[in-house]
Amino acid sequence: MISCFITWDVSPLIFSVGPINVRWYGVLFAMSFAVGYVIMLRFFRKENLPEALLDKLSMYMLIATVVGARLGHVLFYEPASYLAHPLDILKIWQGGLASHGAAIGILAALYFFARSSKRTYFWTLDRIVIVVALSGFFIRIGNLMNSEIYGKLTDLPWGFVFIRAGETLPRHPTQIYEALSYLALFAYLLWYYYHKDGKPREGFIFGIFLVVLFSARFLLEFLKEPQVNFENSMTLNMGQLLSIPFVIAGLFIIFRKVKPEQPT
Repeated sequence: MISCFITWDVSPLIFSVGPINVRWYGVLFAMSFAVGYVIMLRFFRKENLPEALLDKLSMYMLIATVVGARLGHVLFYEPASYLAHPLDILKIWQGGLASHGAAIGILAALYFFARSSKRTYFWTLDRIVIVVALSGFFIRIGNLMNSEIYGKLTDLPWGFVFIRAGETLPRHPTQIYEALSYLALFAYLLWYYYHKDGKPREGFIFGIFLVVLFSARFLLEFLKEPQVNFENSMTLNMGQLLSIPFVIAGLFIIFRKVKPEQPT
């Protein structure tokens, strides 16, 4: 009945050295920080800011992303399971990271960074979300390598049969759909930053990021299989419900009235 599809049987493991397993997801996750650091370094040099400030920002981002993403998954998707086995929260290598949790963690951490570094909150957010969009691309490719977070059945010729997930019929490769949308968002935000010569209206880049990224996430969730059982009875799944406030916040930030700068 279905003759055209892509058989996906890629191992999530790159290689092993003794007890150490090097996986695609981990490498891509680390790469997102490495490439992001290089891009942010260019921003800082363009704006004549000290590299030590970027090192501080990177530490805030790393901790906020990992802790926020893990706690987001625990609280939003499987609270009962983790409350029964709280030590499992620390087992990040077993999977279970939520992008909405990461977003909340990053927003909180950058607030404290902005206060301690004497930069405005929106100044910080406008620059960091550019590399966050690129990080989303890397992470979704990592999900593809893990054969996880895939979509519903499809008869489209680019449907993937995820062999390692036990699937026998082609499904939407929603990891690729999301990855490409995040890559396009990154390209636009990077272009806009340089188009404005590194001086965009404060909050505008952040607002565009929120609206585009979480709108894409909301729409693509219609093609995904539920991540946890309780979502089966929901009209909108957890990912969609969590995306709506971010889209509304982004629209508010984009269209808010901004006081004109006083001439110096």
